[in-house]
Amino acid sequence: MPVSTSVPDRGVAVVTVDHPPVNALPVQGWYDLADALLAAGRDPGVRCVVLTARGRGFNAGVDIKEMQRDPGHTALIGANRGCYAAFSAVYECAVPVVAAVHGFCLGGGIGLVGNADAIVASDDATFGLPELDRGALGAATHLARLVPQHLMRALYYTSRTATAAELHAHGSVWRVVPRAELPEAALELAREIARKDGTLLRFAKAAINGIDPVDVHRSYRFEQGFTFEANLSGLADRIREDFGTQDGAGREGGRA
Repeated sequence: MPVSTSVPDRGVAVVTVDHPPVNALPVQGWYDLADALLAAGRDPGVRCVVLTARGRGFNAGVDIKEMQRDPGHTALIGANRGCYAAFSAVYECAVPVVAAVHGFCLGGGIGLVGNADAIVASDDATFGLPELDRGALGAATHLARLVPQHLMRALYYTSRTATAAELHAHGSVWRVVPRAELPEAALELAREIARKDGTLLRFAKAAINGIDPVDVHRSYRFEQGFTFEANLSGLADRIREDFGTQDGAGREGGRA
């Protein structure tokens, strides 16, 4: 199983993704992640969830190779729905979610952290959407929650990444720490949140979601429609046909 849950402290659950080599999740992995997040939020003893990952980076998006092995569109539809479920689970988790991000956070990773309530990152963390290089579209909805509008557009069109320090400067990353200190830094914030009354925290999460200026669910589904259109037209396949010919985490995944 690429997703596991632990409870290292009273009131704090840690949901961990571990799917080598780069945490590019297959369809079932996204659903497993969604189930784990929602289950943690439903636990009356949990007041905060930490979403983290093991390995080279936080998340490299979906498993594009799974889609390439599918002669039809079943895997694409599954990835679209699985990502939607996982992103929604972060957003709809009944208690606050703290994302602990290290290394690369690409594609679907942006959808996860963009829906989180707070982000703690290591100083080697980078954030970006390589979607246009993968023949896909998506998660601009969530990148727009991390950086200002014009920067989001420039990052999206160029497929460039932003550093944890840059996101910290924009106010979307709570704290940047050396990589070795990331687990404890994330738990420190989670413990502080978890000291609040559990019922009131759940009210607070629902209230903050209720005043959100953007309907993240509808906005992201709108984006996904263009991803499917690109695939139906054959454009996505032409762009992805050299996938895996270069080194680097971004070549392994990164489609939201």
